[in-house]
Amino acid sequence: MVEIKRPKPTDLLTIGEVVRRTGVSASALHFYERKGLIHTQRTPGGTRLYPRHMERRIAIIQVAKRLGIPLSEVAEQFESLPRDRMPSLRDWNRLNEHWRAKLTARQRELERLQSEMSQCIGCGCVSLSVCLVMNPGDVLGKDGQGARRLPPFVDEMG
Repeated sequence: MVEIKRPKPTDLLTIGEVVRRTGVSASALHFYERKGLIHTQRTPGGTRLYPRHMERRIAIIQVAKRLGIPLSEVAEQFESLPRDRMPSLRDWNRLNEHWRAKLTARQRELERLQSEMSQCIGCGCVSLSVCLVMNPGDVLGKDGQGARRLPPFVDEMG
């Protein structure tokens, strides 16, 4: 009878295997490693080997990017994960709850903005200086020009 070897989270994968399995480019993996998001082991010749459980981190990084979570925040959250073993279900659930709360707050903010935009489009006044809904009496004008009701845009790229 042939014994089937089951993969273990600690099995080591070459960069080519990780690229093939995750769809993430080698340059992106190098970038994630420099940022401390993923960790590798090195052979005596300097070849990177990735513990199989790093695939889960890579998947989470990809999802976080799609959700607009800055990589700096992902790195901050990943700092609480163990480096020498696969994170436990409890570890992953803690991260999930943290991001769920942030995404729920973002969803509420988007719904509020959508409601305000619907009111604004529907009123037809075309000017915040005379808008009776969003800016009665041009009270926002005393603070200067530009958007006053939107939170400041923070660009992760700096």
